[in-house]
Amino acid sequence: MRTAVTAKNDIISAIGNTPMVKLEKIVPDDCADIYVKLEYLNPTGSYKDRMVLAIIQEAEKRGVLKPGMTVVECTAGNTGTSLAFVCSAKGYRFKAISSDAFAKEKLQAMRLFGAEVELLSNEGRGITPDLIPRMIKHVQKLSTQEGFYWTKQFENTDALAGFREMGKEILTQITQPINVFCAGVGTAGMLTGVSQELKQANPATQVVVLEPASAALLAQGIPGSHKVDGIGVGFVPPLLKQAAYDAVRMIEEPEARRIAKLLASEEGILAGTSSGLNVSAAIALGKELGPGHAVVTVACDSGLKYLSSGLFD
Repeated sequence: MRTAVTAKNDIISAIGNTPMVKLEKIVPDDCADIYVKLEYLNPTGSYKDRMVLAIIQEAEKRGVLKPGMTVVECTAGNTGTSLAFVCSAKGYRFKAISSDAFAKEKLQAMRLFGAEVELLSNEGRGITPDLIPRMIKHVQKLSTQEGFYWTKQFENTDALAGFREMGKEILTQITQPINVFCAGVGTAGMLTGVSQELKQANPATQVVVLEPASAALLAQGIPGSHKVDGIGVGFVPPLLKQAAYDAVRMIEEPEARRIAKLLASEEGILAGTSSGLNVSAAIALGKELGPGHAVVTVACDSGLKYLSSGLFD
């Protein structure tokens, strides 16, 4: 018998309430249970939909974002796609500052949702420590013009409301105690918001921050280049200061890519490189904990956004 599904009032109301799955095939026998929150099932295929909706709604409530204004932000693609989507639904113009270092599919998605996209060239060097700061400086200049609203995703605490909802969902979806929550950080909004809810429910839950080993700024104070969209931004994100995290782990990028492929072929989870990095760390942590424990992580975005990037070659 089919369960009736209530229709959504509008496309924005489809954000959130994503499913949680327990991995079955790529987890070794001596490992804790590994749970993955499927955030790529949000409308634009990423968890950034939650952040953007919270930021835009709070700006509207305060009156700093008004009809006729243009929203502007620098973005690796997921935030920009979410902003383009929400702005389109709400009737705002959106201008994205991005780079040719990021996935082509994300850049195209922003345009399809109606965004104006300006690209800064990084000359094929990948995501270097100077790239995001350079993009921020560029958008900062734009935001001084009348009629622009800069969402300031790297420091905007409005984002936490959206991700605290995600934390609440996780707590209702897993019946056993959560021993570890781990995730890579870009703005750090997701890790911070989720960890606040998990720590409030159970202070014993360990929160582990992840970053690419080639860009170990948080673990070793060494900025570096990498090709994992959305994380390892080259500076300590301000929102991370509000996260009561317990440890930082470095994950090798080839391992993240290997796990991303296995997630697709073995578990049916088609997700991006940062998701592979998250699950790689979750399995490593799960092996250290052993059976009878639970590790939770996130499939941040859809692997469909990376088909031309070489991830699945």
